[in-house]
Amino acid sequence: MPTTLSQSDLPGLDLIHRGKVRDVYALPGNRLLMVATDRLSAFDSVLPDPIPGKGEMLCQISNFWFEKTAHLIPNHLTGDDVASVLPAGVDPALYAKRAVITKRLKPVPVEAIARGYLIGSGWKDYQATGALCGITLPAGLQQAQQLPEPIFTPSTKAAVGDHDENVSFDAVVAAVGEKLANDVRDATLQIYKFAAEYAATRGIIIADTKFEFGTDEDGKLYIMDEMLTPDSSRFWPAESYAVGISPPSYDKQFVRDYLVDIGWNKEPPAPSVPASVIEGTAAKYAEALDKLAGIRLD
Repeated sequence: MPTTLSQSDLPGLDLIHRGKVRDVYALPGNRLLMVATDRLSAFDSVLPDPIPGKGEMLCQISNFWFEKTAHLIPNHLTGDDVASVLPAGVDPALYAKRAVITKRLKPVPVEAIARGYLIGSGWKDYQATGALCGITLPAGLQQAQQLPEPIFTPSTKAAVGDHDENVSFDAVVAAVGEKLANDVRDATLQIYKFAAEYAATRGIIIADTKFEFGTDEDGKLYIMDEMLTPDSSRFWPAESYAVGISPPSYDKQFVRDYLVDIGWNKEPPAPSVPASVIEGTAAKYAEALDKLAGIRLD
């Protein structure tokens, strides 16, 4: 049975970051322990109600993609046993499927987003300007329409409670330098294209996704944090996809739609959501994990 964990508690370990979803602890040997909790963020605010088992599902689907794309780019996983670093008295079963030990990298300060379809904030920007992150798009595109080619549309990395903002590629160059900006863009689009082709064979459209990257002490680029999860991506069932509407999805759009429907102003604190939405969200995450990776957390 899936476990539930809203917030990790690991006495004796050095908690260095508690993010919207992940709790991160420092370990010896320039390593980190990353714990995917069951917290859910929507519109950059953490909801008060956890989604049981969500962290396990996020961790398992990320691990699946890290392995599947290892031939394209190295990732942050060390393969070390999580149970070996847990404090005495902590139930290892609570962390076995939701935690990983990773290399400690220097984060690239940008959200690396690939879009293959025109939806979400990209659709809003296109309606207003005909462009997205400085990229002019063809006229007459409709909501949810597939783009002629996937595009790289970076955004800033926001702190908890703040909103990410779309930025141009030139802004990324200014922030991290031309070579690293090009490397991040190339890796983002290469991984997206590979993953989208694979997902299509499983009946899922990956409309867009967000990656995070880091570098080691030698400047080598790695993908890190999470990868192609329902938290960082829009997954659409291929059989119900249609142009001109916001298609149903396997991701947290289910929660976003509820919050929009109740008129929340998208400013913290986020409201509670009913049990039916929590259960429906967990079911969508579970279906995505099963369809894409063939993993069931029964």
